[in-house]
Amino acid sequence: MTSSSVTATRTAALEILRTLVGRPDADFHEGQYEAIETLVDHRRRALVVQRTGWGKSAVYFVATLLLRRQGTGPTILVSPLLALMRDQVAAAARAGVRAVSINSANAHEWTDVLAALRADEVDVLLVSPERLNNPSFRDEQLPALLERAGLLVVDEAHCISDWGHDFRPDYRRLRDLIAAMPAGVPVLATTATANSRVVTDVAEQVARGVSTGSTDDVVTIRGPLARASLRLGVLRLPDSRARLAWLLSHLAELPGSGIIYTLTVSAAEDTARLLREAGHAVRAYTGQTDTTEREESEGLLKANQVKALVATSALGMGFDKPDLGFVLHLGAPSSPVAYYQQVGRAGRATENADVLLLPGVEDEAIWQYFATSSMPSQNQAEAVLAALHANGGAPLSTPALEARVDLRRSPLELLLKVLDVDGAVRRVSGGWVATGQPWVYDRDRYERIGAARLAEQNAMLDYERITGCRMEFLQRALDDDTAVPCGRCDNCTAPWYPTDVSASAASTAGSALDRVGVALDPRAQWPTGADRLGVSAKGRIDPGDRLLGGRSLARLTDLGWGNTLRDVFAPGTPDAPASAALKAACVRVLAEWGWAERPVGVVAMPSRSHPQLVASVAAELSRVGRLPLLGSLDLVGTGPTGDSGGNSAYRLSSVWGGFEVGAELAASLAGATGPVLLVDDLADSRWTLTVAGRLLRRAGAPGVLPFTLALRS
Repeated sequence: MTSSSVTATRTAALEILRTLVGRPDADFHEGQYEAIETLVDHRRRALVVQRTGWGKSAVYFVATLLLRRQGTGPTILVSPLLALMRDQVAAAARAGVRAVSINSANAHEWTDVLAALRADEVDVLLVSPERLNNPSFRDEQLPALLERAGLLVVDEAHCISDWGHDFRPDYRRLRDLIAAMPAGVPVLATTATANSRVVTDVAEQVARGVSTGSTDDVVTIRGPLARASLRLGVLRLPDSRARLAWLLSHLAELPGSGIIYTLTVSAAEDTARLLREAGHAVRAYTGQTDTTEREESEGLLKANQVKALVATSALGMGFDKPDLGFVLHLGAPSSPVAYYQQVGRAGRATENADVLLLPGVEDEAIWQYFATSSMPSQNQAEAVLAALHANGGAPLSTPALEARVDLRRSPLELLLKVLDVDGAVRRVSGGWVATGQPWVYDRDRYERIGAARLAEQNAMLDYERITGCRMEFLQRALDDDTAVPCGRCDNCTAPWYPTDVSASAASTAGSALDRVGVALDPRAQWPTGADRLGVSAKGRIDPGDRLLGGRSLARLTDLGWGNTLRDVFAPGTPDAPASAALKAACVRVLAEWGWAERPVGVVAMPSRSHPQLVASVAAELSRVGRLPLLGSLDLVGTGPTGDSGGNSAYRLSSVWGGFEVGAELAASLAGATGPVLLVDDLADSRWTLTVAGRLLRRAGAPGVLPFTLALRS
C-alpha cells in the first residue's frame, strides 16, 4: 500500500466521519483510523475493544462507505438488541449510509428489504443473531448475502464467548458464519466489555476460516477503558425501605435524566409506581414491557421528558443517549463487567455524570434465584436428543418437545440453542431434528464456567467494599493495564452524594413496601401433551372445574414482603408456624381482596414441605374471618411426585392423582352456598392449585378462591 493511497483513504475516511458526527473539526480517536485501515486497505480481520462512547460504530459506518465506493457488497451487521438497531439505523442515515434491519419486530418490511438488497440499494443490513438461524433466512437468503458481503460486523462481540458476562447461544453460532466468509472479506468484532480471557476467546473465533486460524491473523485494537466523565460511588443503606426513601429524597437532585436499574421486574414496576405517586416523571422498562411502550419510553428519556426509566437489564446494550446524566442501581448486578457495561450508558458526551450503587442485603439471594446457567445439564440434553432421535428424523416443534422432556419453554429453548451451536441439533421448517453428530457432555468446561460466574459475584462484592479507586477496580476487572486512580470517585475524594433520608420519604417508602396482595390468575387451558403423560384432560378447562381469581401475599422477587418470604422459603429453613406479622399481612390481603362473593369456609392444602406454615395461616384466616375451617385435602399415597419447576405438562402429571377430597371434607362441602378459600404456601406453575380446585368443585364447592403466601415470580 503506497503512502499516497493511505493518505487518500484517510482523507476520505475523515470526510465521512465529520458528516457522521456533524462536526467539521472532528478527528479520529486513537485506534479508530487504524481499525478502518485494517478493514478497508488490508481486508483483514479486527477485534476492537474500546470503552462505551469511544466510537466503535463510526469505524464500521466509515469502513462501509469506503468499501462500497470500491464496489463491494453491503455490510452485514449483527446486533443483539432492537434498541441498538433503531439507533444504528438513525446514526447511519446521518452519514448517508443506507441501513435497513431484519428482525422480529419488522416482519411486514422484509419483502421490501430483500428487494432493496437485490437491487443493491442497501449499504448495511442489520440482523439479530436469532434471525441467522431462521430456516428460511439461513437457507434461502443468507448464502447469497455472504457471497456479496463487503464486510461482516459482530457488535457486542463478548456475547460470542461463553466466558463473557452476557453469553448468548445464538451469538456463538457466529463462529461458523465467520468461518464461512469468502476470502478477502474483512470481519470486525467490537465490544466494550471483555477481559483478557474473553478477548482471547473472541479473537480465536474471529480467526476461524483464515489461512492459519491463529489469533495472529486478527488485529486487536484495545484502548483504555477509563471513563473520565463518571463519578462513581457506593452508598450502603440498611434495607429496601431506606434505599427507596433515599431515592424519594434525592432523585430530583440527580443531574439531567438517567436510568435506575433494579434486579427484578417486580422491583422495577414497584419502584416506578412509588416514584410516580410521589410526583416524579418515571417509567418502568423491563423484558415484559410491550415493544411499542419500550420505544416510546426510550424516546421520552432521550428527549428528557422523563426524569428516569426504572429498568431491568432489558435496557442495556445498544441504548444510546450521549447526555445521560446518571445511572443508579437499586441492587448490584452479579459481576463488575456487567456493572461497567450498564454504567457506561452515562456521560458519553458530557463532562460529568453520576453513578451510584445502592447495594441490597438481598442481592446475593436474588443472584442465586436467577442463577439459571446457559449451559445444559447432561440429563436434560440427553433427554432432548433421545426425544428427537425417537421421532424417526421428523422434526419436533418446541411445544411437542416440551411434552416429551421435563423442561419449561424458556430453558428448553436455551438448551436447544446450545445443542444447535454444538452441532447436535438443527432447526428446520417445522421444528428441530437431531443431526446424528456425536455430542459429548463437556462437564469440565461447564464447571469452569460456573466457577467463573461465582468468582464474578465475589468480585462484585469486593467492588462494594473496596477503599481504593472504584474506576480503577472496574478497569482491572476488565484486565485494562492502563488503570490508575480516577481522582473522582467517593474513595478517591469523599462521598459526593447526600446520605440523609427525610422522615416523610421513609414513611412513604415503608408504606409502599408494606403493600400486600398480588393477583393469582387461574389456569384456563390444560397443557399440550399432558394426555401423553397419563392425564385424562386436554383442551380448555371446563368452567365448572376452574379456580376463581386468587391472591398471593407477594412475589418472592418483590422488594417488600419478598424479602421476608425469600427467607421463609430458603433451602434449609425449617418449617414453622407463620409469624404474627406474616399472619397479619395475610389477613390484610383478604381485607383488600374485593371478591365478588365472600368465602364460606377455609380449606388447607396438605403441604409436605411447610405443613406448620400452611396450617397456621389457614387457622388464622379462619379465626379472623370467622370462617369455618373445613379441613384439608388428603394425599393419595405419598402425594405428588417430582419437584416443582418442571414444564406444565410434567408438572400437571406429577400432581394429577396426588390428592383427594376425603369423606370428612366432602361432608363439609356438601350444600356449600358460596366459594371456599384454598390456602397453600407457594404458587409456581399453579397446577397444584388447579388440580385441587377441580377436586373441590367436583365435591360440591360452588367456587374456589386460591390464596398463597408467595408467588414465585
